[in-house]
Parts: sequence; structure tokens; C-alpha cells
Amino acid sequence: MPVTHVSHRGLTLPAVGLGTYKLKGAAGAEAIARGVQLGYTLLDSAYNYENEGTVGEGIRACGEPRGGLIVTSKLPGRYQRHDDALVTVQESLYRTGLSNIDLYLIHWPNPAQGLYVEAFEALLEARAAGLISHVGVCNFLPEHLEALKDATGEYPEVNQIELHPYFPQTEALAFHRERGIITQAWSPLRRGGELFEEPAITAPAARLGVSPAEVVVAWHVAIGSLPIPKSAHPDRQLANLRAQDLELTAEEVAAITSLGRPDGRMKNQDPAVYEEF
Repeated sequence: MPVTHVSHRGLTLPAVGLGTYKLKGAAGAEAIARGVQLGYTLLDSAYNYENEGTVGEGIRACGEPRGGLIVTSKLPGRYQRHDDALVTVQESLYRTGLSNIDLYLIHWPNPAQGLYVEAFEALLEARAAGLISHVGVCNFLPEHLEALKDATGEYPEVNQIELHPYFPQTEALAFHRERGIITQAWSPLRRGGELFEEPAITAPAARLGVSPAEVVVAWHVAIGSLPIPKSAHPDRQLANLRAQDLELTAEEVAAITSLGRPDGRMKNQDPAVYEEF
């Protein structure tokens, strides 16, 4: 049975999604269409990626039914005020050319700005109006998630966070799981490099006859994380998708998780202090 993730409100997501960061223009639309044709059903975009139009064109070009796809976009920090958030959702719809966006996320909490609860409330209104179907967040810490629950009675359905073997986020995964929040991983491969040379990753890669990247994707699936690797190359798109079916041993999963280190976070984008606009 294929691995899926289900939120507290019944949102069902596949084991692996397709990231679209930096996929733009005709080449980007072609890469997205190809990804859908290969079997991806979850497409991840954002207002700040400036490629929502590309995603929409890729969907129209792929030849697959729109109803089988889950399209994601994200609200930027500069538009977290209530009215701005609603207009931004509308603008995302115009850019994609879609009548509804399946999953809309707050891109960063920006706690110093103090508007993320207001933004979440606006997205819940957009959901009630049928503009979006599901509401989530990115880079939220437990205290931010609890603030949303206290204000609205509802947790987000997704929290997309930095998560990879050097920053495995085991506590966040457990926190989300207990509350029915799906954990998505951005930068799930940490841009490769030295990570792909770790014996904990190269050993299972050799055993299974696959690439280190495929082992890392399989590790995400094993720990309950939903990776959204970005690739425009058809072979890598297919490899990332097929990696969900690889079976790592419990010892291999534990060894990869143990690669976590204090300096593992990329660029130290701590959600408690980092502001995204």
C-alpha cells in the first residue's frame, strides 16, 4: 500500500512531493508537466518563488486531470495583515489560472511582526469562501502552533520545515504527529555535497544499488517526513519518486538520523528570529 500522510482534517498527501523553487518560464512548465506525467501529485510553490504562473501552465500542459493534483502556494511575510492576505490568495489564483488552490501555507511566522495569527485567520476565511481547500504553515515552532490553536481552535494541517539528516527535527516530528499535523521537509537533501559522502548513507545506497539521494528520500519516508525535492531533470524526478518504495533497515534509519548535528541548520534560519518578506 502506498505511503500517505493524513492531517487532522482529512487532507491526504503522497509520500513525496515535487518542489518547484526556481522552476520558471517555459522550461519550468515543461519540467512540472513532466513531473506530473511521471506520477507526482503534490506540487509545491510560493508567491515569493514568482512561478505560480509556471505551475499553472505546467498543470494545463500535463494532460492529467486537475482533480488528481494537490497544488500548494505560500503567503509571504509582507502580506500577513488580514486584508492583504485575502488579496494575496486571490492574486495566487489569478497567477496560476486556477479556481482553487488545494493547500495554502504561511511562509514564515515572523513572530516579531506579530501578525501570523491574523494571517491564519484570514486563510481560514479564504477556505470558508472556497478559494483554498486546506490551510498550513511553514517554519512554525511549537509555541507558534499553539498560539494558532488558542486563537482559532484549530491547528494547521501542514507545517513545512527544514528537515534533513543533518537537522532531523525528531522533536518537531513527534509534536506534529501527536496533533495531526503533516510534516513536510524543505531542502530535504540539503543540497547534497558532504551529506552524500556519509557512510551512513553510502552504505545502504551500495546495498540497494541506488544513489545517496534516493537513500535520503527513503529515510524521510521512513521517519514520517514528506520530502519535496526540487528537480527539473526527468531521471532525478523519477528516482526521487521511486525512492519511496525503498526499504531501509531500522538500523540504517537510526544511523542516518544520528547524523544530526548542532550546526546542521542551513543559514541558521531560526523561525524564532528570522523574518521573511
